[in-house]
Formats: sequence, C-alpha cells, structure tokens
Amino acid sequence: MAKKVVASLQKGEGRGYAKVIKMVKSSKNGSYSFKEEIVPNENVKDFFAKK
Repeated sequence: MAKKVVASLQKGEGRGYAKVIKMVKSSKNGSYSFKEEIVPNENVKDFFAKK
C-alpha cells in the first residue's frame, strides 16, 4: 500500500510533499511504534524535531 502513496506523490503537485516515518518509543512499556505522515518538503525537519 505504501508503494501506491509514494508513486502518486511523484506526479504533478505531489513533488512538493514527502512521506516521513519516525520511530517513537512508548513511555509506558518501552516498545517502539512508527508514526508516518505526508508533509510538505519545507516541514520535514520540523516533523523530526518535535517529540
């Protein structure tokens, strides 16, 4: 399913966006989960900077 999202971002106005994935550690039990979003290219660094 991720391939369809990434492929659709390569056409037209989609080039201005990026799919970002961040690994987040749970404070309750210490396990990791993944948070993924589609953000504008200008906000990629902001996505990884916030906790």
